[in-house]
Amino acid sequence: MLVVHHLNDSRSQRVLWLLEELELPYEIRHYHRDATTRLAPPELKAVHPLGKSPVLTDDAQTVIESGAIVDYLIRRHGQGRLRPVPQAPDFDAYQQWLHYAEGSAMLPLLLKLYVSRLGDAGAPLWPRIESEIANHLGFVDRSLQGRPWLLGDEFSGADIQMSFVGEVASAGAGRNGYPNLAAWVTRFQARPAYRKALERGGPYAYGR
Repeated sequence: MLVVHHLNDSRSQRVLWLLEELELPYEIRHYHRDATTRLAPPELKAVHPLGKSPVLTDDAQTVIESGAIVDYLIRRHGQGRLRPVPQAPDFDAYQQWLHYAEGSAMLPLLLKLYVSRLGDAGAPLWPRIESEIANHLGFVDRSLQGRPWLLGDEFSGADIQMSFVGEVASAGAGRNGYPNLAAWVTRFQARPAYRKALERGGPYAYGR
């Protein structure tokens, strides 16, 4: 049985979305952030020592890191759906997006979130943070020009993995000036599987 250890307002929401797109049966175990610290509860450490979400358990197998979970589910359970075949010209681009989402794109967005809590003490960091955000959002926006999805006409796991980047950016009005990115976020949020995952996962405030 596939089990998603799901933390509210977190990247695990996109794992639920992927499972809905693949129409796979799964169970959700809910965990809730501390209302003050916004940290995950200690109960998650019983699932994996890092105490982070998302965590996927598949019988005796435990998988952490959303990119690895996306890859695992599509590779092991996707039956050829939501990714190019390895021999396809766009397979390398697909793999790149899976790694880029957390390896590069999320860093300046997270820095903006954390540094905003420092008040005036964070002021010296703002020019560099804003410059990096513009760099990454501009790259994503240009990559989506003239195409509905990151790989072109075909929706894939790359769009699911990258979705958190678009949503965090949009929560802070960061996608103003990035029309292709904005249209992409609107497009994937309208997918039935995305909406069903929200119903199952519960309230989702991705800007926090």
